[in-house]
Amino acid sequence: MLRANNLRRSLQSVLRRHHPVKPPSATGSAAARPFAPRPFCSLPNPPPSSTTDAELRKYIGYTILLLGCGAATYYSFPFPEDAKHKKAQLFRYAPLPPDLHTVSNWSGTHEIQTRTFVQPETISELEAVVKECKEKKQKIRPVGSGLSPNGIGLTRAGMVNLALMDKVLEVDEKNKRVRVQAGIRVQQLVDGIKEYGLTLQNFASIREQQIGGIVQVGAHGTGARLPPIDEQVISMKLVTPTKGTLEVSKEKDPKLFYLARCGLGGLGVVAEVTLQCVERQELVEHTYVSSMKEIKKNHKKLLSENKHVKYLYIPYTDTVVVVRCNPLTKWKGPPKYKPQYTQEEAIQHVRDLYQESLGKYRKGTVTSNTSEENEPDINELSFTELRDKLLALDPLNKEHIVKVNQAEAEFWRKSEGYRVGWSDEILGFDCGGQQWVSETCFPAGTLSKPSMKDLEYIDQLMQLIEKENIPAPAPIEQRWTACSRSLMSPAYSSSEDDIFSWVGIIMYLPTMDARQRKQITEEFFHYRHLTQAHLWDQYSAYEHWAKIEVPKDKDELAALQARLRKRFPVDAYNKARNELDPDHILSNNVLEKLFPVAGTV
Repeated sequence: MLRANNLRRSLQSVLRRHHPVKPPSATGSAAARPFAPRPFCSLPNPPPSSTTDAELRKYIGYTILLLGCGAATYYSFPFPEDAKHKKAQLFRYAPLPPDLHTVSNWSGTHEIQTRTFVQPETISELEAVVKECKEKKQKIRPVGSGLSPNGIGLTRAGMVNLALMDKVLEVDEKNKRVRVQAGIRVQQLVDGIKEYGLTLQNFASIREQQIGGIVQVGAHGTGARLPPIDEQVISMKLVTPTKGTLEVSKEKDPKLFYLARCGLGGLGVVAEVTLQCVERQELVEHTYVSSMKEIKKNHKKLLSENKHVKYLYIPYTDTVVVVRCNPLTKWKGPPKYKPQYTQEEAIQHVRDLYQESLGKYRKGTVTSNTSEENEPDINELSFTELRDKLLALDPLNKEHIVKVNQAEAEFWRKSEGYRVGWSDEILGFDCGGQQWVSETCFPAGTLSKPSMKDLEYIDQLMQLIEKENIPAPAPIEQRWTACSRSLMSPAYSSSEDDIFSWVGIIMYLPTMDARQRKQITEEFFHYRHLTQAHLWDQYSAYEHWAKIEVPKDKDELAALQARLRKRFPVDAYNKARNELDPDHILSNNVLEKLFPVAGTV
């Protein structure tokens, strides 16, 4: 500000020197007007002296120089690292306050700053937190591990995280049940109960989710006979703002139980969960490459004869990777199979493509987003890490993406084979790096009579990608589950025989460059919009709760709200919210936008 004042005084002194201003009369109208210099273009009758002209040009030059120095100072002003989130202001900055916590989801697609981030260690502490926030009408949104791509648990107004409530409380070996605190992570739980010979019925792709979070968003694994993970819950303890701690199950308040089991954190903070487990077992995983023609021939058999099965489609190729898993039996040991290629041989062509592409980009044919500094040894990188490096070179160039996809198809062809391991080891999947993802769930008939709509969906999706020249990376993952009885689950059905297909499309964010991430984000939402416009209504497809993004456009938001009402009991959900949390202290912008309640702020 000091520089700005000096600059202003300098400009005024230049103008006064050549055009002295008479003091205004006390009675004149100018008495109420501040001094305002005239623009240079309207200087009145300058003296004809060449000396005066030279001086004027000199002072104009000084003025321009001062303005240039001021601009250079402004744009080179040293902002500290913790102030970069602030909007730029002239000669001002505000460092990040020490009590302000930055919380982002795993993909870095959603980030907030908050002063309220509470981590209770006991249920009594949690009850006290919720009670105090209720009295103050202070937001306290439940947030888990932050893995949801849409940041459904985030709000700057305040959050509660149960990471310190992560204990196994009780194991019922006879009935194969386990009671745990909701902050326990999936891998912690599995490790904690394996000594009892127990494990979870099914798993999502990763193991870092907190149990409370994975249940509340309706997460799932794969297997047409296996329901989403919320179906493993047989009772819960909810800490609510108005009614305190409630224990709900199908015997105790079944109406609330089936509504709150997939309750999106809006009906209460899930403090404890009792899960129905199964005996721990080893699985044989068989991975092989097929084609769409072969898949259509064998699809019904693959769904009915395999405990777990999923397809990985590679856009711009006819490659379909089939991954099926079944229990290892005493009578039938692991298959005798010798892989045709070693792991090194399977990945070497991907390394070669990266070296070739990197050389091309560094020669300046195309602007490269990779520098030689701190370049890792590619021989130490996994396939997904190499794929990220390849994509980062030119993530929105369709021709480049096609080459990367072809390399991925070849990688899977050379990786065909079997492996044996415990279910929690086998059913995981390396999803790759940071990414945008949209996953839809839609009915696919019954196990005894699949509708084949799931494969029709994929056919149309692949045609759409090629027609629109979308730079779609691989894989497009397709999985199946049985139905859920949780009313807010995308796989809800009252018919026990119904099966559902889940299809995920992605775009990776392999760079930290803000400009490029913005471009990828815009392209992804164009990709997602096309699938929505051409496929969702036709197949009654609805997005996974952890992957649904709230539209910014009012008309699009209204259409989404109306669409959700067709599938889910929104009125019943909102009624329960108003009874258990009338001030909506457990809600955030996502819930308020998706499920608006008249009269709420």
